[in-house]
Amino acid sequence: MTQSTHSPIGGADRRTVVVTGGGTGIGRATARAFAAEGADVLVVGRTASTLAATAAGHAGIRTLTADITAPDAAERVVAAAAGPSGRIDVLVHNAAAVLPEPAGSLTRACVLDQVETNLLAPLFLTQAALPALEAARGTVVCVGTAAVLGRRAFPGMSVYGATKVALDFLVRTWAVELAPRGIRAVGVAPGETDTGIGERMGWSAEDIARYQAEAAARTPSGRVGRPEDVAWWVLRMCRPEAGYANGAVVAVDGAASVV
Repeated sequence: MTQSTHSPIGGADRRTVVVTGGGTGIGRATARAFAAEGADVLVVGRTASTLAATAAGHAGIRTLTADITAPDAAERVVAAAAGPSGRIDVLVHNAAAVLPEPAGSLTRACVLDQVETNLLAPLFLTQAALPALEAARGTVVCVGTAAVLGRRAFPGMSVYGATKVALDFLVRTWAVELAPRGIRAVGVAPGETDTGIGERMGWSAEDIARYQAEAAARTPSGRVGRPEDVAWWVLRMCRPEAGYANGAVVAVDGAASVV
């Protein structure tokens, strides 16, 4: 792999970055973007094969196969990431469960899977990582969704949307609570992005093409996003130059959330 000529973000020392849900889509693009700038990146996910695909050809990426909703997952991730250095410079909460169901059809299993993955896992992983983040004066990044910004509804996605609203609230609250410890909390809210989730949900190629065409038509920028579009913002929000941004959630959605 050709290494970037940029210095590792945050100084001469190699930074440690954790990306959950790093096997596909935005997580994969984010992990590779950090690795290209010289970081030591730990990607976490449930599927070893997709994590291996993320790491292939990228010497700076390590993998940890883990279910982040497991009771011991937070401690496992922190131990694997921080290692002897005892520090984590960036913690990216990207893993998410998406199970569309309208009101009246929700099951307890459907609700719990989304709440545990999208909300409880980031909460407890951040808590477990606080000493390592404090040692690095690090940054927590929550990947939400622009679909829940403002006063918008999200029909059929009530639980997913509710967890993402809660994640944005955690960003604001953590920014205030953790600033005295030198830790920042920020969010990136993608719009419609071609992450491959349609394939993973069993949609046909025709269904995916139709959905993306409809999404592009209602987006002022005229297209759906690419994972790299979002990864670029995650990377920049963790630069020293972004140090005064704290508690902010940046929409990366082609202006779809403001029309």
